[in-house]
Order: sequence, then structure tokens, then C-alpha cells
Amino acid sequence: MRRESRKHMLQRYNKERQRNLLARPGAHDFVLVLDNLKPGFNVPKIFRSAEAFGAREVHLVNIGPFDPAPAKGSFRKVPARFHDDFRPCQDSLRSEGYDLFVLDPGCPDVLGAFELPEKSAFVLGNEEFGFSFEPTDYPCLRRLSIPQFGRVQSLNVSIAASIVMYEYLRQRGTGP
Repeated sequence: MRRESRKHMLQRYNKERQRNLLARPGAHDFVLVLDNLKPGFNVPKIFRSAEAFGAREVHLVNIGPFDPAPAKGSFRKVPARFHDDFRPCQDSLRSEGYDLFVLDPGCPDVLGAFELPEKSAFVLGNEEFGFSFEPTDYPCLRRLSIPQFGRVQSLNVSIAASIVMYEYLRQRGTGP
């Protein structure tokens, strides 16, 4: 990114992060945890979907500044919680009564065949490097997979986030 455009992006980010302090929780009790994602395109797109689906909040673990423009104003509407690493995020959500789920393409437990609790937190990792932590170090984490039938067996993280949010709402009868 050119120095001048990076400077403008950081100015937008800082301005929108200040506005985010006024954001109110969405209509539903699910949250997203974005762990170690590249701060580029996917993070703001996930905020846009989180706002559309009524997410309570989005937790960002070890994610630096990003261009909020692709979020189309959603970064200022969905509360963001920032963490340097996963453990404090996990501890906070567990103390609030959340069940945490990681999406794992190799897991036999399939999204849609499992009843999601009211207070669900969906942890999404970096598409290339996975999670910033070892999921087996957190026995409370439940693993779910999104059924896929193609040869690639991979989804863009923002698409996976939208699918899991849709399924959460569908199970509650608040989706189409």
C-alpha cells in the first residue's frame, strides 16, 4: 500500500474505531471471534455481514488496523472488542456464559446437524495459518465443520462467517 493511501486508511480506521465506541449490541446473542486474520479485505466484510445478521459483537484477536470502507458503515454499528491474544477473549466470553465453537473443515460434527446454544461464539482463524493458538489447549472449544462437496474443501473466511451466522438464525426461526 502506498504511504499516502496507508496514511488515509489509518485515519479512517482511527475515526471509525472511535465511532465504534458508540455501537450497540445486535439483536442476537451470538458473537464472532476473528483470530489472527489478515486485516485487509475479510475483516470489514465480516463486520458488514455481522451487522446484517444482528451479531451481538465481534471480537478481534491480534488484528491490526484495517480499511473500514468495505464494511459500508457496519464497523461503527457492531461493537468491536480488541484482544492481544486468545486466552483473555476466551475467558471473558466463557465468564459471560458463551459456548465457543471453532470451524474445522476436518471435523465430523457438521454445522446444521448440531443444535447451537443461544449464547454461541464462533471462532474464525486465518485462512492460511489457522489459529494463533492451539485449539487442543482449550478443551472447552467445540469443533464444527461446514459441509462441502467440492474438491477444494476450503471457504473464504468471510463466507464461512456468513454461513455460520445464517445457520444460527435458521435454528432459532429468525431466518427465512
